[in-house]
Amino acid sequence: MNPHVFSNYESNDSYSHLPHSDPPSPGVEGRECVCVCVTVFVVPPTPHPPGVPVNSRVSTKIQQLLNTLKRPKRPPLSEFFMDDQEEIVEVPQPDPNTPRPEGRPIIPVKGEPLGVVSNWPPALQAALVRWGATQGKSPALTALDITGKPLYTLTYGKLWSRSVKLAYTLLNKLGPKNEQVLKPGDRVALVYPNSDPGMFLVAFYGCLLAEVIPVPIEVPLSRKDAGSSQVGFLLGSCSVSLALTSEICLKGLPKMPTGEILQFKGWPRLKWVVTDSKYLTKPGKDWQPHIPTANTDPAYIEYKASKEGTVMGVAVSKVAMLTHCQALTQACNYCEGETLVNVLDFKKDMGLWHGVLTSVMNRIHTISVPYAVMKACPLSWVQRVHIHKARVALVKCRDLHWAMMAHREQRDTSLESLHMLIVADGANPWSVSSCDAFLNVFQIHGLKPEVICPCATSPEAMTVAIRRPGMPGTPLPARAILSMGGLSHGVIRVNAEDKNSALTVQDVGHVMPGALMCIVKPEGPPQLCKTDEIGEIVVNSRAGGNMYYGLPGVTKNTFEVIPVNTLGAPIGEIPFVRSGLLGFVGPGSLIFVVGKNEGLLMVSGRRHNADDLVATALAVEPVKTVYRGRIAVFSVAVFYDERIVVVAEQRPDASEEDSFQWMSRVLQAIDSIHQVGLYSLALVPANTLPKTHLGGIHIFETKQNFLDGNLHPCNILMCPHTCVTNLPKPRQKQPVGVGPASIMVGNLVAGKRIAQAAGRDLGMIEDQDLVRKHQFLSEALQWRAQTDPDHCLYVLLNAKGLVVSTATCVQLHKRAEKIAAALTEKGSVNTGNNVVLLYPPGIDLIASFYGCLYAGCVPVTVRPPHPQNLAATLPTVRMIIDVSKAACILTTQNLMRILRSKEAAATVNIKTWPTIIDTDDLPRRRPPMIYKPPTAEMIAYLDFSVSTTGMLTGVKISHAAVSALCRSIKLQCELYSSRQIAICLDPYCGLGFVLWCLASVYSGHQSILIPPLELESCLPLWLSTLSQYRIRDTFCSYSVMELCTKGIGTQTEILKARGLNLSCVRSCVVIAEERPRLALTMSFSKLFKDLGLSPRAVSTAFGSRVNLAICMQGTTGPDTSTVYVDMKSLRHDRVRLVERGAPQSLPLMESGKILPGVRVIIVNPETRGPLGDSHLGEIWINSPHSASGYYAIYGEESLQADHFNTKLSFGDPTTLWARTGYLGFVKRTELLDAAGDRHDALFVVGSLDETLELRGLRYHPIDIETSVSRAHRSIAESAVFTWTNLLVVVAELSGSEQDALDLVPLVTNVVLEEHHLIVGVVVIVDPGVIPINSRGEKQRMHLRDSFLADQLDPIYVAYNM
Repeated sequence: MNPHVFSNYESNDSYSHLPHSDPPSPGVEGRECVCVCVTVFVVPPTPHPPGVPVNSRVSTKIQQLLNTLKRPKRPPLSEFFMDDQEEIVEVPQPDPNTPRPEGRPIIPVKGEPLGVVSNWPPALQAALVRWGATQGKSPALTALDITGKPLYTLTYGKLWSRSVKLAYTLLNKLGPKNEQVLKPGDRVALVYPNSDPGMFLVAFYGCLLAEVIPVPIEVPLSRKDAGSSQVGFLLGSCSVSLALTSEICLKGLPKMPTGEILQFKGWPRLKWVVTDSKYLTKPGKDWQPHIPTANTDPAYIEYKASKEGTVMGVAVSKVAMLTHCQALTQACNYCEGETLVNVLDFKKDMGLWHGVLTSVMNRIHTISVPYAVMKACPLSWVQRVHIHKARVALVKCRDLHWAMMAHREQRDTSLESLHMLIVADGANPWSVSSCDAFLNVFQIHGLKPEVICPCATSPEAMTVAIRRPGMPGTPLPARAILSMGGLSHGVIRVNAEDKNSALTVQDVGHVMPGALMCIVKPEGPPQLCKTDEIGEIVVNSRAGGNMYYGLPGVTKNTFEVIPVNTLGAPIGEIPFVRSGLLGFVGPGSLIFVVGKNEGLLMVSGRRHNADDLVATALAVEPVKTVYRGRIAVFSVAVFYDERIVVVAEQRPDASEEDSFQWMSRVLQAIDSIHQVGLYSLALVPANTLPKTHLGGIHIFETKQNFLDGNLHPCNILMCPHTCVTNLPKPRQKQPVGVGPASIMVGNLVAGKRIAQAAGRDLGMIEDQDLVRKHQFLSEALQWRAQTDPDHCLYVLLNAKGLVVSTATCVQLHKRAEKIAAALTEKGSVNTGNNVVLLYPPGIDLIASFYGCLYAGCVPVTVRPPHPQNLAATLPTVRMIIDVSKAACILTTQNLMRILRSKEAAATVNIKTWPTIIDTDDLPRRRPPMIYKPPTAEMIAYLDFSVSTTGMLTGVKISHAAVSALCRSIKLQCELYSSRQIAICLDPYCGLGFVLWCLASVYSGHQSILIPPLELESCLPLWLSTLSQYRIRDTFCSYSVMELCTKGIGTQTEILKARGLNLSCVRSCVVIAEERPRLALTMSFSKLFKDLGLSPRAVSTAFGSRVNLAICMQGTTGPDTSTVYVDMKSLRHDRVRLVERGAPQSLPLMESGKILPGVRVIIVNPETRGPLGDSHLGEIWINSPHSASGYYAIYGEESLQADHFNTKLSFGDPTTLWARTGYLGFVKRTELLDAAGDRHDALFVVGSLDETLELRGLRYHPIDIETSVSRAHRSIAESAVFTWTNLLVVVAELSGSEQDALDLVPLVTNVVLEEHHLIVGVVVIVDPGVIPINSRGEKQRMHLRDSFLADQLDPIYVAYNM
């Protein structure tokens, strides 16, 4: 049954049968396994390693070991990546109780001989000639109007004369000057609506008489019709360039503004020809159509949609068309002149074979009941049978169902005249109940039980079997009650016990006359099945399709099948045609069909039939939740298996409670009856599923919409926990009890280096003058103010790129003096007191910092509150002030007003602020003396920052650390007084603060300061500054880079025209405390390459709380390296390099070069022992510029010792290390450093506190989030965290709210596919809900707290079952 033949009658309530769903993939390609291999690689023998003679006395064992050591560590880039499904998937053990077929091999079943009747015509057209000449007044076809009343009757005389006129016109009158456009054998599309059978009949026979090949297709309604481009594929493969249609239909086709017919998506260019009588030319008396005896040339092409959605054309030869009509005549016992009521689509399948072809051969009067009439009056076909005393009616189950539902309106109908009620989809599992219920109601109206004749058909094999009408009073054939469990294993077992898990099927009669049938295995070679085995029905007959037109490859597998026996030997030479129907031969050679190949869902090696699942869903109460005929069942491939998805249209009046009740009952019913779990169950609003032309659901398009996120469900249930049973076993962690010696030896035996690396030496400062100058930063500023007073250190720009203020060495020194004086006078602070600096980014902040140093206070920089968002930003300010026990606040007049405002009072207690000093207008005073610390180990300043886990941490930075850090940066970046750098960073913590406030005073270079906030009003500000000042080195944050990429990435042409040139930039360093965002840096480099930006310029720096600067790409040294690591290994804390593009590979970029004076070692965070360079571990640092400790409130010495002064458990027990809390690894690269040694690169993978421990493996949130953000175009941002062992994914929706539920299955799929994890909860929220700190890092713990406190106000929350 084809998806395009379904109808539904009432606009709301259709009952059409579901077509097929998508195929399970026929197995996983290219498994890495020894016994079964899809692709065979020829591997050359391993060459003997040089230096070991083959015949030496080395034992073979050692020789093998040497051979393995010589092989490269990195897996070679093979031509195809082998899928490592074997290592990943949990393979279920075979169940010993699985039923297996036990019968003998089946013997092909023969139909009765096709009788030779003397007056059967030599070709179908000959029958039309005969009736047109001898029975011209005899009615051929009656068409009904929309109310169900006869509209016109076409006689055989009219059908003949009009068909001849059309044939003559097609062959002689289409081209200019009557040139011949069509030749016999050309293909022509027939485009006629379902309501116009007469025009179609004339067009079809006109084509046959002209010997051109008709290709009937559906009327295209819009450019976006479901499956429209696939119809285009059919027309293209059949080389169709001409379409026949009626005048009314042509007027209704969508047009362009010029009045031309719209070019439909994927269609070839067509010439449209109208076939109404007035446009046809009558031939001369001497012209007669040529009617040869039926031969093997194609007569017509019938379209068929495959499981994958492709529309192919089945070509039927002239002899097959004639033989099929003869076989149907014999099987149905058609008599000349009888009446047939046809409710089916006359363009294809049974509607065409009975209502257009066989009817003309037998001079039958066909009453065609169109779809539109059935929608308005479902009883119309029953009334037509009654009025015309029809002997045959051609219907589907849905017609029986709706007539039965509507029969109360009609009392006086009689179906006594019926000799055959042919049920076209009688092979469907639910046809039994429809047939029984219809008989039950209409038996009192004269319907005889023996006239109900189910049949089995397919576009390729045409009619496979049909039940012959029985003699009155003969008992009806018995039914098969089969076990669903047996069927899922392809075995026939009678079910006597559990009625719930039984499938009752009725026979579809015997094989057609003149045909031979057998049953073969549906997958693999066409091996004959056993008698108790379900297989695909294959047929050999002259009355079947010949090929898929224009597709020789697919044709061979379907139309030229030679069955083989168990040994694989062919059973004969005659070819069979695959019907696509699954079934078996029952007692008395009766044929039973249990499903279709198209509807076959292969889940975990068991077969389920889409139609059976629909039948189960339909049996679930309350049925009033969904529409009967609008349920789609298909499977999608997720994580190495097929997963079943059910989609249904929900009635507008169904409440959410009803819907969820229905959904949960369907889940239970399918689980208990079919023993299979549903992956997803979605309800969509009424009339939103893509429909076929006769109202059925277009399964392939529905599946495509589900996978593309275009389904827009209003309710969805995902059940991955129950149906995904092939996840790998959780990893069992080994106990940490291995001794140091064995680990050391283990590392060396395995040929791994200990993972450690170091920056170059800081070197000694010989000159005593320099020692004094650089001992303390406050002294450095005084020295510069004396030796080079007018040298400009700082330039601050505004949004227009104009200089707002500058500071020379002497100006900065004098400003600092004024602030120091104010502190001692107004603030009455003592030496060592903490002072909070609350300033917008600028030179005031820098001056206040040095003012504090001059006064002997400890500065604490704090980001000022946002005036428009005090409620969210002021509490953090208050918290830092309280935690740091600040004695005083230095700020501007504006901010002082805000701190004391009513709005601030609503958020915090403003009466308890420490002394606030406004530094805008200070008197010109100098402090009595400038403070000089007694030792360099004293605290210079406190650095407070909110970590990604939402913790507020302050670290103490000593004067010695400040000097060492500034010296290290100076050496790495080659900073001198003649240099200029541009900084677009927040100056409140970490390396951003160091570059903004400290580095220039130490090295003497000029810093151009660009507050990041200014970019919001002028996006190109930073880049135009680089161009204008010809800056060689610049520092920015990821948020700045993202703003530029998203905001002006598309405007490079305009910027270029304005003269913006970035070729001067030698290094652009992103300052961060996270894994480098490779995708962002790469897109930034690519987008601005046109403006001259060198791809080598962009790099990243890395710092942490314990050490503000660990890596930074300097001006010399090798380029940044990128490696691809295997994600599966990474989850096991191992580092395995793979080639770019390998499956499950993760690109990682080096975090810049290790700074001078810094030593790095990779350590196991649990054992605290050093690791080899193929392991992922915690990054530990030894450096003169590490922080001195956390700013302890209650003296948490143990915590500090643990993080700042810790020792390895073995190896080098004397060195003191600081723990960064970040996981990473060190890799020796092929590049050379300045000293000529091979360069060791440090790769940061992620924060240890943020990693998720799931199924015994270590996951990094950013990897899962990257996958999630790729899942759908509407996901703006995402964040993940765990909650009671469940993975929670929060996704920000940037599209419309109707996309919200589309994200749930896509997010679940992508995380399962790429990370082998089942998502527990999917939360869809508005943009901007995921909290982000000042460095642009996600605050996942804050998000988790908000989720648990139910404060997210989500659009939708899906709890996956």
